[in-house]
Amino acid sequence: MDGLTLGFVARELHNTLSGGRIDRISQPDKDLVLLMIRTPGENHRLLVAAGPHNTRIHLTQGSHESAEVAPMFLMLLRKHLGGGRILSIRQLQGDRLLDITVSALDEMGERREKHLYFEAMGRHTNFTLVDDGMIIDCARRITDDMSRVRRVMPGLPYEMPPRQDKADPTTATAAELALRLRAMGGRADKALAETISGLSLTTAKEIALRLLGDERALLQGVDVDAFARDLAAFFAELPRMAAPTLLLGPDNVPKDVLPFAYRSLPAELQRPYPTMSQAMDDLYDQKDRHDRLMQRASALRRTLRTAEARCEKKLAAQQAEVDAAGHMEELRVAGELLTAFGHLAQKGAEYVDLPNYYDENRLLRVELDPSLNATANAQRYFKKYRKANVARKVAAEQMERTLEELALISDAAYALERSETSDEINEVKQPLREAGILRREPQKRGKRRERQGMPLSFLSPDGMLIQVGKNSVQNERLLKAAQGNDLWLHAKDVPGSHVIVFTGNKPVQDETLKLALQLAALYSKGRGAGVPVNYTLRKYVKKPAGTPAGYVTFTNEKAVLVTAAESDVASFRVKDKA
Repeated sequence: MDGLTLGFVARELHNTLSGGRIDRISQPDKDLVLLMIRTPGENHRLLVAAGPHNTRIHLTQGSHESAEVAPMFLMLLRKHLGGGRILSIRQLQGDRLLDITVSALDEMGERREKHLYFEAMGRHTNFTLVDDGMIIDCARRITDDMSRVRRVMPGLPYEMPPRQDKADPTTATAAELALRLRAMGGRADKALAETISGLSLTTAKEIALRLLGDERALLQGVDVDAFARDLAAFFAELPRMAAPTLLLGPDNVPKDVLPFAYRSLPAELQRPYPTMSQAMDDLYDQKDRHDRLMQRASALRRTLRTAEARCEKKLAAQQAEVDAAGHMEELRVAGELLTAFGHLAQKGAEYVDLPNYYDENRLLRVELDPSLNATANAQRYFKKYRKANVARKVAAEQMERTLEELALISDAAYALERSETSDEINEVKQPLREAGILRREPQKRGKRRERQGMPLSFLSPDGMLIQVGKNSVQNERLLKAAQGNDLWLHAKDVPGSHVIVFTGNKPVQDETLKLALQLAALYSKGRGAGVPVNYTLRKYVKKPAGTPAGYVTFTNEKAVLVTAAESDVASFRVKDKA
């Protein structure tokens, strides 16, 4: 988002939102603010992303989850701007800086003008609330340690970002532009980017192509005065050139937003849009949601990897104990032979060879404690046997618990990759907390109640509802909601989703069963690549008491090997309600 593009966004927002009333404000993330603005007959959501990545400001149709606890910046925005009217939205200095002016009531009930400054300045990007020239608060506080040039902190006067020695395209005259271009020389596009505020090199190439016929034209040999006059005319014409365009990459994935079609870029990769906001919404929405969700999931992902490594180490130690206890039968046999043939052991001997009636009376050498008699040595072997037997049972029980824990971790890792909202990530955490793998979080005052994540829904060719749990908590809820003659499916021996076909006591047609099997295979760790799937009626699926969420046993099942792809099931998906 260079200054030229931001100018088009500012004009679009000003025309749409001027006079609008700020009804609500939310802050889904530290650097993301949403203002709900009411204009005559219409509601708008103004999104401001003031982080170093995916920086932007535009109207959005997308919904965003509210923060669990309202941040201080949000509380101040609500206090100072709630119910206020948008007076204007304008670009400053032709650069990546916007001023949103709001008329709002103060604590005395008097109207005051307050300003929201949006600075799209890369790693210095910010969103600052200012009243009477003083900073009330900002999305990103800048201290002396962070910048020696400019502090941005509550209680300080607001200072504009330091200006570069560049011309403002909205006010520069042809004479000023000519003077600057002569001083630069070299390629025209680079000279434009270096001398004019808010121009990216891509936009500078476009201007060079339009005005000089060559995006890599050199200023030598060009009539600089004529070029400067054309340039001033071009900047004056900009407000009337708006033709929002989405630039696609070679794989048709949205790549950038242009204020108008660029002749310097392939025409087949440019798609016209009704507004800049709609183009930017399509460019950023999906990527932004995914990035933020991955950030929230990253800590849990690391915890799961650590827990898995710990369990595997513990399992290896427990297996070693079981293996060591496997020799305990030799201890029992030695004790029994000493009891039967102790008279053959000489006093003070270190070993004795005894006939082994468990092995065709072949001689078995039994080590002895020379200080003990045969009976005492036999009791010593029986004591070792009992101890080894107890150790084997304990190690076997511990191994079983460790294997259950590993299965729980594996299920959680699978479900985490399928999570689409913060609430679903919290659902992944729930069984882990119950099992003691994650610590329980202390209840915070004012924390919003967690919403339940929704399972995926599909409609079969004959109209039956099929639902797919995204995690063990949703799997459990689906199981409780299902009736005895509904169909239950799950991928065999791998983490995956519970799939329920809600039959309404009607027969399941082949096409419906096929779809359900494909869903069970696809929504599993096997990802649909030759996955064996078990299915049976819900009445044959049991939930043992005390087992983790989503754990079941089942009988009367059938198994089918299934291969499936997203394209096989996509057309049957029922879209979630907004």
